Amino acid sequence: MTPMISVSDLSKTYVLHTQGGTAIPVFRNASLEVRAGECVALHGPSGSGKSTLLRCLYGNCKPDAGSIRVRHGDGAVDVASADPRAIIGLRTHSLGYVSQFLRAIPRVPAIEVVAEPLRARGAGADAAKERAAELLARLRIPERLWALAPATFSGGEQQRVNIARGFAAGHPILLLDEPTASLDARNRAVVAGLIAEAKAAGTALVGVFHDDEIREAVADRTVDMQSETVQ
Repeated sequence: MTPMISVSDLSKTYVLHTQGGTAIPVFRNASLEVRAGECVALHGPSGSGKSTLLRCLYGNCKPDAGSIRVRHGDGAVDVASADPRAIIGLRTHSLGYVSQFLRAIPRVPAIEVVAEPLRARGAGADAAKERAAELLARLRIPERLWALAPATFSGGEQQRVNIARGFAAGHPILLLDEPTASLDARNRAVVAGLIAEAKAAGTALVGVFHDDEIREAVADRTVDMQSETVQ
């Protein structure tokens, strides 16, 4: 079976231009394959490159060398070299992302924030809002808040809106950057359930999970980012 994500010989170094050009190596020669229905967890201490690798996979961070081939329709896009238009198309139809922080558009209601990625993939307004409402309810966002802009919500509520938005569209590939970091045990269990459902539907997932229990519950494989070469 063709991998949904295939990373080959990926390297990344940050250069601090405001501090004399100091170079900070993040990872080198990283190689990784993720298949449909599989959740791969990136593991390691702070600074080991977990979130940087996720940002490279999503196209927010350009690697210094290597390739990132992501399944898209009947072909694949090399995120490491793709132009912005190709990246936008990939994100719309194939590649979802749940970051640690919600970047909500001011004055847009929470239910519309969650529904928007599904509508971008071609779903009707009613179907998209129905799916958004289902996820918001599962993640225990009170219905009285759905019509309000999430910029006014607490940090935990914003993160739950962010999670709902990430899972709403049903992308075949989903990246998760510490999705349960600010959640209580009950909501962490809901997220674990959403991940299990996504895997059963054939979604390929790559995630960073600070919670050992959640990581062990959802991950099929764990990649050690402290290794000299990520495999």
